[in-house]
Amino acid sequence: MPVLRSELNAYLNQLLQVGQFKDYCPNGLQVEGGPTIERLVTGVTASQRLIEEAIAHNAQAILVHHGYFWKGEDPCLTGIKKSRIATLLEHDISLFAYHLPLDAHERFGNNVQLAHSLGWTIAGKLGDTLALHGSVEGTETGGSLRRKLSDTLGFDVLHIGDEMDDIETIAWCTGAAQGYLEQAIDAGVDAFVSGEISEPTVHLARESGVHYFAAGHHATERGGVMALGDHLAMQFDLEVQFIDLPIPV
Repeated sequence: MPVLRSELNAYLNQLLQVGQFKDYCPNGLQVEGGPTIERLVTGVTASQRLIEEAIAHNAQAILVHHGYFWKGEDPCLTGIKKSRIATLLEHDISLFAYHLPLDAHERFGNNVQLAHSLGWTIAGKLGDTLALHGSVEGTETGGSLRRKLSDTLGFDVLHIGDEMDDIETIAWCTGAAQGYLEQAIDAGVDAFVSGEISEPTVHLARESGVHYFAAGHHATERGGVMALGDHLAMQFDLEVQFIDLPIPV
């Protein structure tokens, strides 16, 4: 059964509580397409390739974690930005994007979904950040956790730390959250997992003894949009297709 675009937009905005977030981009309907939706394509980032996949699947809407109109970027519709938006408008495809609300959601959030996929127990938030902390499943070492992350996420995870060290407590935040490592160190956890890594991260991890795992920005942020898409398929009897377009970071 088709759903009205306006109904889906209102439902998502309420479900993900977008009004509670001061974000780097607008959350919700970013590009308006046709008034009704039967087929929805989901993905991590609204790249040109994902738009082309949506067209190939005859989708009327796309739902992503990384959309458009980021703070600080050139607002002019030229070049790549013009091409992406022109393609959406030409094919009357709506674009829905949810950034921080999809990281933080207690059911569909990227951080919660990462924990579920790896069997981690969630104890709570890491201070006042979006990161979570808890404990790993069973007995892990630095080496075994790296392998488990790599196998689960299909990504060659980078590990800073001794492979033989035992790991019991852990904190994590998907995407580009390496800046939360200091809070993880202060919390006294054995390890911290995020999507990306920077040069200072290596020194902080080595000098603190807290293991650091860079598990891929895209790879760690597939879970939220996949879980949300599955929910929408059931809620509205929509045809939903997740399109995975992996990247090397």
